[in-house]
Parts: sequence; structure tokens; C-alpha cells
Amino acid sequence: MRVAAPVLGPIATAESRVLLGGLALLAWFRLTAFDPRLREHWRLYALVGLVNSAVPFALYAFAAMHLPASLLAILNATSPMFGLAFGALFAGERVSARKLAGLVIGAGGVALVTRPAGIDAGPMFGWAVGASLGACCGYGLTGVLIKRWGGGAPPKGIAVGNQLAAALFLLPVLPVLPPLAAPTLLVAANVLGLAILASAVAFLLYFRLIADVGGTRALTVTYLIPLFGLAWGALFLGESLPPAALAGGALILIGTVFVTRG
Repeated sequence: MRVAAPVLGPIATAESRVLLGGLALLAWFRLTAFDPRLREHWRLYALVGLVNSAVPFALYAFAAMHLPASLLAILNATSPMFGLAFGALFAGERVSARKLAGLVIGAGGVALVTRPAGIDAGPMFGWAVGASLGACCGYGLTGVLIKRWGGGAPPKGIAVGNQLAAALFLLPVLPVLPPLAAPTLLVAANVLGLAILASAVAFLLYFRLIADVGGTRALTVTYLIPLFGLAWGALFLGESLPPAALAGGALILIGTVFVTRG
């Protein structure tokens, strides 16, 4: 994302990701004779595609144009907190004292992470942080939507249907916000990796997890994202974060553990 978004822009990056990922899954399901039941559940797939893919991927790609990959990864770990908040508001999920403490700790972590001191913060820093948190908000809401309206829809169907729907949502915006430059071979390879690994394969596993353990617990996979984000950012992009951001990331992870284990 950090490589592709500055070249393609947010909309083309998101569109390429969901379109290629959705088509790859559709082709695989045709080969394996799996019916994703697109016509039967198109309303759910469209709703999840908008909330879980189209809007979050575009917001996250915008954020990737202005924030280090490691900081993006840390902010992404707030997704379970949004999942708990939406679960309590719309799905009657009980908020224990431990979970509430997790939300407070996580909010403190976000406050530390988003302090630009020690980070090469440009004029779009605040907007980029807000976009990243907005994407996490969409991820958190998705579990609630599937819990309420996803009964009977196969997880593999949601995985492919939401991406194809997201591609349709993003397509009309593409002429308004076209790619910023022609993609290089490196950018194309990154987009392909995003589409196949971070979208197609990841969604197959993720929506299966939601069906098995619920939305908030499924989002515990975000525990690992900051660790890999910090490692890959340092290894491939030469990034480093100030101590305050690292401390904030630790608080976010602690808060997330409280939220999902409370």
C-alpha cells in the first residue's frame, strides 16, 4: 500500500485491489464448483463491500500517501475497539469494566501515536490519521452488520461478493480521481500482492473467522499487524518511529487485548 498509493492515488489503488482480488476468487470458485450465491445475497454483499472494502480501502490508501507504513499498522490495531463500540450500540454486546478499560487505554495509545512530534508530519498528517481511523471504523462495523444480516450467507460468498461490489462502488469515482502516474513494475507487483494476499486470501480467512467466533474476536488478527508493519517498514522502507509512537502502539495492543478478552 505504501508503495502503490503515492503512484496510483487512493481510488485506483483501492479499485485495483478489490477488482483483481474479487475476480481471482470468482475464477477460483468457478474452478472448484463453489456457488457464492451472488444473486441471493447481493444486498448483504453490497453493504459489506461499501463498509468493509470500498470506503476503508480508499481511506487507507489516502492515509498511506502521507503516513509511514509502521504508523498505519499501529493505527489499524484499533479495529477491535470500534468493533466493540458498534457491537454495544447496535448488537447489544455487553461492555464489561475490563472492556471499558481497554477502550480508555487504547484511546490513550491513539493520542500518543498521533502526536506528530518525532514524525515527518506534513500538512496532511491529521487528515491521514483520521482517514486511517475511519477505515478501522468500517472494519469494526462490518462484524456487526454480518451478525445482524449475514445469516445464511456463506463466508466465501461474502469474501468474493463484497470485493466485486466494492469495485462497482469505486468505479464511478475513478474518472474524477484518476491515477497520479503510470504504474511501474514494482507498483504493479505491489498491487497484485495486495489483491491476492491481502484481499482475496485474507478475506477468505477473515469472514470464516467472523462466522466461527464473531466480529470482535475475529479482529484480534490485528494484534500481529503492528509487529509486521514495524518490521517491514524498517526493512524495506527504512522507516523508524519515535518512542512516543511505539509506546502508543503498545497501549493500543494492551487495550485491544482487554477489549477482546474482557
